[in-house]
Amino acid sequence: MEDIRTGMPVLARHAGEWVGVYTHVDADNNLIDRHRSHLTCTFPTEGPHAYHQTNVYTWDDGRQETHLFPATYRAGRIFWDTDRIQGHAWEVDPRTVCLYWERLNMPGWYLYEMIQLSDCGNHRGRTWHWFENDQLVRRTCIKETRLK
Repeated sequence: MEDIRTGMPVLARHAGEWVGVYTHVDADNNLIDRHRSHLTCTFPTEGPHAYHQTNVYTWDDGRQETHLFPATYRAGRIFWDTDRIQGHAWEVDPRTVCLYWERLNMPGWYLYEMIQLSDCGNHRGRTWHWFENDQLVRRTCIKETRLK
């Protein structure tokens, strides 16, 4: 069986902790929300999940949310099937990972995400395109820096 780090070398370069800012805009680019993030991306060596991501979001008013995203690996892709999302990710080129996912609490909605990792591995830019009933309704832009 192929190891995830061998099968998805670009994703493997994302291991570690990332801090950044999420900026959500509507289809007309009006600001919906902005918050800080601290993400941890790991590759467990034991257990059922080949990849695990923990997202901690913090707003200026002190609100905080934590979300866990364990994923399995097969055939060159990772797959999420949690109580929050279902989807998968694949590599496009030496800098790019793409994701497709559905938010289970939002019927009729789906998202595409593109992640660009810098050559030095310390910076990444991510964009989400949110669709409701096949219509673009929102975008999320994320700028992150590797913490460690």
